[in-house]
Amino acid sequence: MQDNATEVTAAGIARLAGVGRAAVSNWRRRHADFPKPVGGTETSPSFALAEVENWLRKQGKLAEVPLRERVWQQLAGHPEGPLTALVHAGCVLLLIHERPTVWLDVSAGSDERLAAMLPEALKRVLTPRFGGVPDRTVHSGRPASGGASVNSARGTGAVNAAHGAQGVNPVLGTQAVNAASPAGGVNPAHATPGVNTGPAAPGVNTGPSPEGMNAGTPSPGVNTPGTAPTVNPAPTRPAPPTMTPAPTATPTPTPTPTAPPASPTPALRPPTGPQLLPSAPLLRGAAELAAEIGARQTFEFLLGRQLDANPRQYTLTPTELAGLMAELAGPARTVLDPACGTGALLRAVDVRPGQELYAQDSAPDLAAVTALRLALHSRAAVRAAVGDTLRADAFPELRADAVLCHPPFNERNWGHDELAYDPRWEYGFPARTESELAWVQHALARLTDDGTAVLLMPPAAASRRSGRRIRADLLRRGVLRAVIALPVGAAPPYNIPLHVWVLRRPGRTPVTPEVLLMDTGRFAGESRGGPDWAAVRDSVLDAWRAFTRAGRLEDRPGLARSLPVIELLDDDVDLAPARHLPPDAGADGAEQLTAVRERLGETLRLTADLTPPPADPAPPARWPLTTVGELARGGALLLRSGGNGGHARVPVLTDHDVLAGTAPSGTLPESGEEAVLTEPGDVVVPVLGGGSVARVIDGTTGGAVLGRNLVLLRPDRAALDPWFLAGFLRGTANNRQASSYASTATRLDVRRLQLPRLSLDEQRRYGARFRALDEFERALRHASRFGEQLVRGMYDGLTDGTVAPD
Repeated sequence: MQDNATEVTAAGIARLAGVGRAAVSNWRRRHADFPKPVGGTETSPSFALAEVENWLRKQGKLAEVPLRERVWQQLAGHPEGPLTALVHAGCVLLLIHERPTVWLDVSAGSDERLAAMLPEALKRVLTPRFGGVPDRTVHSGRPASGGASVNSARGTGAVNAAHGAQGVNPVLGTQAVNAASPAGGVNPAHATPGVNTGPAAPGVNTGPSPEGMNAGTPSPGVNTPGTAPTVNPAPTRPAPPTMTPAPTATPTPTPTPTAPPASPTPALRPPTGPQLLPSAPLLRGAAELAAEIGARQTFEFLLGRQLDANPRQYTLTPTELAGLMAELAGPARTVLDPACGTGALLRAVDVRPGQELYAQDSAPDLAAVTALRLALHSRAAVRAAVGDTLRADAFPELRADAVLCHPPFNERNWGHDELAYDPRWEYGFPARTESELAWVQHALARLTDDGTAVLLMPPAAASRRSGRRIRADLLRRGVLRAVIALPVGAAPPYNIPLHVWVLRRPGRTPVTPEVLLMDTGRFAGESRGGPDWAAVRDSVLDAWRAFTRAGRLEDRPGLARSLPVIELLDDDVDLAPARHLPPDAGADGAEQLTAVRERLGETLRLTADLTPPPADPAPPARWPLTTVGELARGGALLLRSGGNGGHARVPVLTDHDVLAGTAPSGTLPESGEEAVLTEPGDVVVPVLGGGSVARVIDGTTGGAVLGRNLVLLRPDRAALDPWFLAGFLRGTANNRQASSYASTATRLDVRRLQLPRLSLDEQRRYGARFRALDEFERALRHASRFGEQLVRGMYDGLTDGTVAPD
């Protein structure tokens, strides 16, 4: 019964059967017994997964649904939404990871028994990992609290801030953090009645507790017991918290006393039995998959598929960038990310004994996902909370060793009016248009002395006039240590070169009077695969470590230099690195330009030698035709789609690499799903863009991972010649008849591409000619690149004086 509750779209059916969506539409029209829609809309219907599986199997179109695909379809088609399903699956995977024998006992029997016994079992695992606010003293006797990782939630307004809630992940039944009476401290033994008191809603382990501040009904969060299992349950926005009022036209603008802050809303609470019952098939499937690849890899696989399926809903921090930011921050025992998103930044932190990871995000679903992801990744204590960090900081007393943050950019409604007297604005009150500088100061306020904060920033934050006074104070007090410009395409938005700011809270260490400025734009990739991350990482860390050892850095023309603070304190306080770096004068000097010219000449001579001979006329051929789909079904070739990173980091062949004829340049995040590795003789075809392109993999490209929007064809050499196959796939008419058109893109259905039925000897005759054309095409590309390099170098040399005009 529960399997029938899982729905799948036409796109999901196509993935199950390994066909295009057009084939699913044809089946619906031609087969009267095709399952009827059970949900969705008229233009995008959904179907019961179990009925679809049975129909496909009966038609011989499906022998068995792959386990990974089955689990993913159960998650994507969950009646309460994929994010709720992901949280349920994550809780069970954590149980399997830490107490596998408990899961075996709980999962025996019916789904009803599973749903009835699972909440108590989850409580015993979630409580020690997330429950109870730990000893809040971190470093020098200062109280501590927590934060999170990866892009902040983009919502503004106070999330769950007006309602009282128990402490961070209060499955232990602990009292609310900051529930202080007028004379008490944190969690006093007897708190007086406070604001928003009222009957407490039933929760997990809600034992008797004294009345206190915000002791009312807990605000709804992820999987709140007794509520519908939705990730964002309340349709209405909660009221903003009671905080210091904005300045008014009063004679004396002194701060108004504020009420004690509300307790943080926990990121994760154990789901109840009724909430878990619809998830029973998914949980059993996830457990089966975890037995194959591991609990951690299963969660990463499901999370990765969810992010890939909804790319516009999330602003992600790429894995390579997260690793670089974590290395700039250095080893740390206590780490905070106040805008955690899906947890990429905290996941990149090097694991240390006794480590504490703090996370906060205003989106309940992202905070819950981060908590589970971090708990599966390491044994660190995870403290995750829900709330708008600037308006309702869940960890106001934390002093962390490091803060990592990818904040939301260009937020106007970040709390400017409510937070005018906030003590965090130690370096100046940010303008309404400077939300990023508010996040910078929040990060500094949560650091211990000599702690390091690393933030991803938009480039405008380094030069906008509205922020120049705060930038100047950060410089004067020795807080801002480095501004590093990343290459275009390093992180979303991909069309601008973002900056990384490294800051250090002043402590006993003497302040360094210089600032490191660095521009890694030279490492931008020529394709959509992103920049050369290995070069970016090596150059940035080498410069940063040399700078921190000596307090200054010798000029590295065009790349990095350190400047005395006094030289930056002008009227603009412009920190854009490119405006302060010495030019890379020798990059395209006369000697190098001469070498480029010689290589261009050699390539042009080779191109002339490879020019095809005159074409001999011939009447149109009338061959018997077959299709790629028929060849695949007959075993003459293997057809695979790319897009999975696999267990190890391997260079990725992107669709742009195929179009441009370049080496593998892309990256994909590590995944529990098996990657498709290329082999010499494979034929790779891009499916987007409408171009007639097919590339035969050679020995230098073999072994790369097949990237997204690519299809691999591996011919049986006894039946098909690779060059014959690639050549005929490139025919313009062939591509036109196999393409479908959306409003903004053209998509190629590779299975519909046609080939003539020829003998192997005849295939090789055509293959030899196609291979010669490929060599000629490569020579043309090389000549074009050398020509562009020569022209650009001549312009630069003439304009900067390194090349004489005569």
